[in-house]
Amino acid sequence: MRSTPIGIAMLNDERPHVWEQNNTRNMEVVNRWAKVIRDGLKNVDGSVTEVVVASKIITSVRVAQEVGEELVRKGCKQIIMCYNVWNFPFLAWPFINCFGRDIPILSLSNNNGQYPGNVGLLASDGALRQAGRRTHRIVGGIDSPDTQADVLDWIRASEALTTIKNEVYGLYGGHSMGMETGYFNLTAIQKALGCTTYQIDQFLLVKYAEKVPDAEVEAGFKWFEQLLGDRLLFDGKMLTPETLKMQIRIYLAMEMINKEEGFDFCGLKGQRELTEHVTLGDVPEMLMNDPYDWRGPKEPTVCATEADAMAAVTMQLLKYVTGGLPTLFMDVRLYHPELDIWDWCNSGNHSSWYASQSFNPEDNFKKITFHPALEFYFKAGGASVEFDAAPGKMTFARLGLWDEKPYMVIVKGQSLELPAEQRKALNAQTDPTWPHVHAKLDCSFDEFISTFPANHAQGVLGDRVGALSYLCEISGITPVILGSAGKERIKPVWERL
Repeated sequence: MRSTPIGIAMLNDERPHVWEQNNTRNMEVVNRWAKVIRDGLKNVDGSVTEVVVASKIITSVRVAQEVGEELVRKGCKQIIMCYNVWNFPFLAWPFINCFGRDIPILSLSNNNGQYPGNVGLLASDGALRQAGRRTHRIVGGIDSPDTQADVLDWIRASEALTTIKNEVYGLYGGHSMGMETGYFNLTAIQKALGCTTYQIDQFLLVKYAEKVPDAEVEAGFKWFEQLLGDRLLFDGKMLTPETLKMQIRIYLAMEMINKEEGFDFCGLKGQRELTEHVTLGDVPEMLMNDPYDWRGPKEPTVCATEADAMAAVTMQLLKYVTGGLPTLFMDVRLYHPELDIWDWCNSGNHSSWYASQSFNPEDNFKKITFHPALEFYFKAGGASVEFDAAPGKMTFARLGLWDEKPYMVIVKGQSLELPAEQRKALNAQTDPTWPHVHAKLDCSFDEFISTFPANHAQGVLGDRVGALSYLCEISGITPVILGSAGKERIKPVWERL
């Protein structure tokens, strides 16, 4: 998985008779934090975050400049300024000014009476903030699990931002059915996140599908046959071997174009041109978001159904803050007040991984059925993917715009495991041939409805509220955190002024 290097350095006292005595201890602290980060930030694909430790403790203007240039040459895109003792605060500037003004900065200190790193932190970080630098501060012991978790959340957030910054979103076909909340807003997204988009007509997918080798399509088709067996519900009209093979062709065509164009994530318009004249996009979108296909394990490529760009950007950020987990895209479909749960389903790209949350496709596909596409909506046919998401703690989120200003709604929740008969009865109230998440949110119906920006919600496994809150604060996106976590959040000073 793509990521960006982290630089870690420490400021110290300028007086030689001081730093000569404590520099050895200070370097031990820096290296211990580097180990904590390397051990704690392993990605799903096994890759490890690159941590670059400055070769010297900063004790003078010239050393500050030298260390800053060293980390720049090594490609560091976020900086941890470590504090263990009192330091001379002005030394922060010849170090920090080696980087761009928007580089994420974490000030990290011990809480120790003998070695007052937090005094140096407040003096130095205060100087940066009074000049308008958005920084974050964490004070605590290296061995504290809470402190470590907080640091790792910040790094995940900063890496997500510095990685997505130079990416391009592949927009296949434009915004579907005129859904303006999903359209890629160039100015707002570029200013907040740096990424941009390139729009390609869906017709190119059709032409590239003609180039896909028949043998590759057959391999994918046989894979589905083996995984699904009699849960591959061919009806001789909407779902046939030919329509399923066309879905496989579109997946492989999109994979080819993504590679040629350098798209790191994408969205497929589908309705109406593709769904009425070529095929339904559910299977291609599912395969893109999955961590495997018939060729073996792979990195999930975020693909948003109905080319919902704000969903795709949200999903890409969720993927990065989790170290590469698949993400979910759902319609905010139906609320059951008697149960206080939501049924979030759509004909689209639920990654099959969420059926059992397994990296072994056989485990997930035991719970999956391919149904014929609904002719009423999808005249070209193909398979709709049906399953109920496995239980687990989730974080749901969505980027939106208020008067062209970006914000992100964030809410903790759960995917529930309900009794089979109850699930069947609930699913029948919407569409039983689509994938469902029975979601319990950590907020009221009224709070959710009054703040949520669109009809599509995104989600990922685990509690990611801390990382997403840091992400928003670093980027200048307003976080709107619902429920108890929102009440507990401490607003940074730049949101208070």
